[in-house]
Formats: sequence, C-alpha cells, structure tokens
Amino acid sequence: MITIKEVSNKKDLKAFVKFPFKLYKNSKYWTPPIISEELKTFDTNENPVFKDAEAKLFLAYKNNELVGRVAAIINWLEVKDQEQQKMRFGWFDFIDDLDVSQALLNKVEEIGKSHNLKFTEGPVGFSNLDKVGVITEGFECITTMVTWYNHPYYIKHYEAAGYTIEKGYAESRFDFSNVNPESFIKAQALIKRRYQIEALTFTKTEEVMPYVDKMFDLFNKTYAALASFVEITDIQKEYFKKKFISFVNPEYINFVLDKDKELIGFAIVMPSFAQALKKANGKLFPFGFTHLLKAKKQSKDVIFYLIGIHPDYQNKGVHAVIFNEYYKVFKAKGIETCYRTPELDDNIAIQQIWKHFKPEVYRRRKTLRKNL
Repeated sequence: MITIKEVSNKKDLKAFVKFPFKLYKNSKYWTPPIISEELKTFDTNENPVFKDAEAKLFLAYKNNELVGRVAAIINWLEVKDQEQQKMRFGWFDFIDDLDVSQALLNKVEEIGKSHNLKFTEGPVGFSNLDKVGVITEGFECITTMVTWYNHPYYIKHYEAAGYTIEKGYAESRFDFSNVNPESFIKAQALIKRRYQIEALTFTKTEEVMPYVDKMFDLFNKTYAALASFVEITDIQKEYFKKKFISFVNPEYINFVLDKDKELIGFAIVMPSFAQALKKANGKLFPFGFTHLLKAKKQSKDVIFYLIGIHPDYQNKGVHAVIFNEYYKVFKAKGIETCYRTPELDDNIAIQQIWKHFKPEVYRRRKTLRKNL
C-alpha cells in the first residue's frame, strides 16, 4: 500500500531533500545538491519566488519506507498574467514502482483541478532559472550543477500515467580545441566599430554587482518569446544575485555595452562543480566548501550557464565580441571542454550562435504534460 504524506515540518522537508541521496547512492552520474541550499529553495521566508508562487511537497511511503517525492507548483505570474493555466511539478523522484509514481502524480493533478487549471507539466521548477526536464537520452554522463539526473525507467512512468511530450531540450558540449579564433577575432573588431559597442570584463565580484539588475532585465527581454518563459521579478533578482553570482569567477562574466553604456549582451559561464559536489556529498562542511573552491579555481571544464543578446542586436554578431573575451580567458586557464545547459529544441537563435564550434549533443531531455 502506498501512503502519500504532505511535507509539513522541518523533518519532512529534510527527508524530501535527502531522498535522492538514497535513490542515486550508487550512480556515477548523479550530481548531489548542497542540502542546505535545497532546503532554502523551499523556505517561504528565504526564496522570494513564493511571493508569486506556491508549492506543496509530497512524500510517498511503501511499507513505512520513503520511496518517492514530488513538488506540486503553481506560478501565479504564469497563470494570471500570461493566462497559462499550468500546474507545474518538479523534484519528482521515485523507485521503479508504477503505483508510487502514479500516487504522487495524482496529488499534483488533484491540486491542478482544484484551481481549475487546464494541464500539468513537468518536471520543471518555479522559473526559467531552475532545473528542467527528464532525461530521455544520455544517461551515462555526469549531470551539471544546474540539472537533474534520473534513472532510465522514469520515462515509462510518465507514459503509463498518460503524459505526452510537451517540450524538448538538448545539452551539448564541444572541445575548446574546436574553437577557431579566426571565426570571431576579425568579426568582433568590425562589429565593435560598426555598432559602437564595447566588451566589459571583470576581475572582482564586487565590480559585477552594479550591472546584475540590468542583466536580469535583459534576460527578461531576450527570452520573453520562448514558450516556457516566466519573467524574473525584482525581488527574485536580489535572491539570484546572492545564490549564483558568488559562485561564478568574475572573469567568467562578460557584458557588452552600446555607445550609451546600456547593456545589450551578457554571458555567464561557470566552472564545472560536478566532481566537487560528488566529493562534498551534500555538505559544505567540514570539507565540501574546500572542494568547491578548488573546482572554482582549477576546473578545466566550464558550463555556459546564461547568454543573451538584446532583440535589437540579435543576428548582428554581438556574440563574437563575447566569445573573443572568453577565448582569451579560457586559453590562459587551459580549459578543455565547454558545456551548455539545457536549451529548447525550438530556440534556433541560440543554436546558430554555437554552430561554428562543432557542438555534440550528448543528452536530451523532455518535459511532459497531461490535460486535466
């Protein structure tokens, strides 16, 4: 018999966050999160997303043993402002038992119906800066810090529950040795002169901070046309500043300014923390923080986390200016492999940016939906 329990206290929340540590204990490819950070994600006093969203967390038990979890999420900005009658769900993990996964999805669907929502979609987070998608191809590659891992059996559980594919995502990588600087060095110099733009680079994190709000404003403009987009609010900007910017090497942040010093392009690259997070095994102390600091300084792999160009400057080669700056930094650091976070299959603009680097798709993801 399957029992579903709603998370209602700190003990339950900790069980919710730690369940994947049991489920993926023997996986070489699962990257554990930092437990304290995951707990903050669901803290309504800590995470400002709860100003515009709500979530109910559920645990599944079989014979008194924890066997699954799910977060049922409603983003009211999406529902009310965008009129997307969507019931979101994420952090969806379970043993290979159809009764378990179905019981958890039933809870999600019940909540959606109670709010007169039209469909469910998952796995997704609260916003576009959260993790997304169930892996359908590429299980034998370690996940990045900003993606979920799942066992191959997950997809059959969605299908058995009547879910169909909603969106497709691809994760790609390319060897830094594939990068031919001749493809952008001359172009970026011409583009700078033609459009009177300049690159802005940093050596200290505090130098970045005055520009971060403008970066998120540009992020909103850049991605607004995508089907999955939900705007980042002002209060969320402050939260993401604290959560992400301190993790990023300042030299891995590049901005492009126009002649009026307005931001028209940005890119954020992160060192790969995957192996460091496996060593930390969910804990910053006593040694986890040391592993992360070492990776921040020494990792030979990098992840292109965010890149955006103002709509007025898209298809004008502005990305060449950004790549020129990264090339100099990556070459000096001896970077070997560049990874990209999940990108929508229909995001043709971003695919065009990378085509000269001979990218290889190494993993595919899907979100799935069900009409209510």
